[in-house]
Amino acid sequence: MRLPDEQLRAGHIPADLYRQIPSGTHAGTVVIVQEAPRNYRGPILLTLVLTGGATLVILMIALTLHIAAAGAVAVLSATGGIGVTLKRPRSK
Repeated sequence: MRLPDEQLRAGHIPADLYRQIPSGTHAGTVVIVQEAPRNYRGPILLTLVLTGGATLVILMIALTLHIAAAGAVAVLSATGGIGVTLKRPRSK
């Protein structure tokens, strides 16, 4: 039963609520309105968006640091402040 008038037409009142009806009240005129079941779509979407956003921020920070480090190495090696020497083993 989804609507209160369906409960009225069926004459259905749960036992725990039946005890709460004041004495002298006709049970056929009582309409019980129940809360809709919880919808989990919103919290799940929020969690996915937050996780995706945090991942994107971390990737952007990593990319920025990578570009900054590559630029610093390029500048330092061009100005003579840093050098790289590759030593190859002597072949026989």
